[in-house]
Amino acid sequence: MIISHTFHDIPTKLDANGRPIRVFVISPNVPNYPQAKFPGVIVFSEIYQVTGPVERFAGQIASQGYVVACPSIYHEFQGPEAIPYDVEGTDRGNKFKIEKEVSAYDEDMSLTADLLTSLPNCNGRLAATGMCLGGHLAFRAAFDPRILASVCFFATDIHSATLGKGKTDNSLIRVKNGDMTGKGELVMIYGKQDTHVPRAGRDLIRATLEDAGVITSFIEVQAQHAFVRDDQSKGRWDAALTKSMFTFMMEVFERTVARDLGPRVGDAKEPEHVC
Repeated sequence: MIISHTFHDIPTKLDANGRPIRVFVISPNVPNYPQAKFPGVIVFSEIYQVTGPVERFAGQIASQGYVVACPSIYHEFQGPEAIPYDVEGTDRGNKFKIEKEVSAYDEDMSLTADLLTSLPNCNGRLAATGMCLGGHLAFRAAFDPRILASVCFFATDIHSATLGKGKTDNSLIRVKNGDMTGKGELVMIYGKQDTHVPRAGRDLIRATLEDAGVITSFIEVQAQHAFVRDDQSKGRWDAALTKSMFTFMMEVFERTVARDLGPRVGDAKEPEHVC
């Protein structure tokens, strides 16, 4: 499918300066079908906001038949423009990441979901994904019952609980409290050479999710951090592996939000032990 681009500026309540959040929307464009409706996907960005690689990633999802919304997560500190992938930009993005309140990240997610469900070309069935910081935000999106699936690429700061102002992140605490149990499906994707989330951190996340009974797929691949970013500035992009993980993500979205299977009933039975 071909796609179209637009954006919406949405008022926020938690921004002390009263700045709106800009949400970029990428939609399938099907000629002669003006009333077509599609599932929605929120794509959360890295610390660099909606860069070219993030927009292209979102565009690929939209071209598969989804209305995709990309929020500009640093509206409290600057405009919606992308932050460069250089040293200064990385320092700025990391600074903003820990200056923003966790509750404000959650408000951005909720406002973006509200926007998607209000659009005439969205059928209200929602999923989420994101990379790095955005992977963590997609993880937190899974607490919202409207999000039927979340695919989180190399989500940072979950294991260390260091997201947000004052390091007040409570993501794993909420998982332990059951806030994610019985809701959507979750996929965690990490590179084994990811220095941002070491093995101990990955093991903690996996164990916490499994102990809480969250429907989870946990994938570890031979890659560094940010391997899906199609930018050579840091030499990490793995196109073949990205394609493989994108296909896995789309299978999850196709099964959970592109089709309405009705409510989940009963617990999964123990698999039969046969050869």
